[in-house]
Amino acid sequence: MTEQQGLADLLRAIVGDTHAVFDEAGMAPFLTDWRGRFTGRARAVVLPASTDEVAAVVAACAQARVPIVPQGGRTGLVLGSVPDAAGNAIVLSLRRLNRIRDLDPFNRTMTVEAGCILQDIQEAAAGAGMLFPLSLAAEGSCTIGGNLSTNAGGTAVLRYGNTRELCLGLEAVTAQGQVWDGLRGLRKDNTGYDLRDLFIGAEGTLGVITAAVLKLQPQPKALLTAMVALDSPQRALDLLVLLQERCGPALTGFELMSALCLRLVAAHFPALPRPFAAPHPQYALVELSSSESGAHAAALLESAVGAALEAGMARDAVLASSTAQSLGLWKVRESISPAQAAAGKNIKHDISLPLSAIPAFIARTDSALQAAFPGCQVICFGHLGDGNLHYNVAPPEGEGHGDFLAHQDAINRIVHDSVLAGKGSISAEHGIGALKREELARVKSPVELDMMRAIKAALDPLGIMNPGKIL
Repeated sequence: MTEQQGLADLLRAIVGDTHAVFDEAGMAPFLTDWRGRFTGRARAVVLPASTDEVAAVVAACAQARVPIVPQGGRTGLVLGSVPDAAGNAIVLSLRRLNRIRDLDPFNRTMTVEAGCILQDIQEAAAGAGMLFPLSLAAEGSCTIGGNLSTNAGGTAVLRYGNTRELCLGLEAVTAQGQVWDGLRGLRKDNTGYDLRDLFIGAEGTLGVITAAVLKLQPQPKALLTAMVALDSPQRALDLLVLLQERCGPALTGFELMSALCLRLVAAHFPALPRPFAAPHPQYALVELSSSESGAHAAALLESAVGAALEAGMARDAVLASSTAQSLGLWKVRESISPAQAAAGKNIKHDISLPLSAIPAFIARTDSALQAAFPGCQVICFGHLGDGNLHYNVAPPEGEGHGDFLAHQDAINRIVHDSVLAGKGSISAEHGIGALKREELARVKSPVELDMMRAIKAALDPLGIMNPGKIL
């Protein structure tokens, strides 16, 4: 019996014949990234149903020196959850670890397994009269394990924080196949190194997250949404400051969208609302949540937006008067990425900057790109409230996308150098994966990279956990 056959038999014994997949057709759905840009190869796809099975699989792979690629909902955008082309790794899909283990209404926590779909967690919290506030466009298919592994952001970071801030404890399987039980629902635990924070955002390179204790929030009494037309990103920043001063923690979301974003949505999704009769240079989508009443939220929002209009800070505004109208405004925002995809391929960037640096970054980078690639189109939108922009670059109208994509390295260099000039980050909420690995090595300091490598070597000395990702 060959070593490879021995491992195959062991994996089948651990998870069952039907959950250890070796044929190409069966593995195919697990090997292509979300955007369909890359398809890797694997020796097997394994789907354990419990933490003990995950531990046994990892231990078997460690013994055989076989790489492991942990995988959740496969909605990542940086090639972090698919194997490379070598075909040496197994894909460890956590989709069967999908149970909600506990819900504690007094501690306001929920203990969930890594394969739980984000939307299912939201609905379980709502059924208990509480809120799990993480909200993403992919929430119907992404898993909480993937959200934690990438420290996902979303639309409510301004009020509630990234996934890291929404997690109190973890259960994880180490690279040696041991189970670390850190499922503690504590707000305070000052007993040494914070191992939880090492695994969150590590993209499966240090171990496998199998369960988490999540923080829940009270359900708001009301959610109100408005879209505000603006002259510039600076005016959007001014509006954000005004809303923070007037509305305080009731301000839940603040999204920035350029005129081109709304033109793309109108062109490819004509049935969606068109909030304004005339175009404007920039738009802000604002959401308030109130723990008091709908009338309280409405008074806050109307007063703040009215003050912005009177001061000349805003050009125009539309306030949703119903849940359907609010959902319609959010649907416009959420349709920007699908509209881009329908228009053709573009060069994407997920960046963050200090809020004060964003208007200058947009002006500086727009100008540099036009000088280098005249007529290129910048689709700039994102979570301005927490400093996260999706700054995407498309070819000039009428130019072929294939030819333009050949300039990707040069465009990335312009954008990322401008990000660094503003003391920002080249990845705000999507992670590094394999797609940005080389660029991370360019922009991180040697000291920082050495510390990261030391952590990786200490926790995964064999280098089997998601190799080729991040480092």
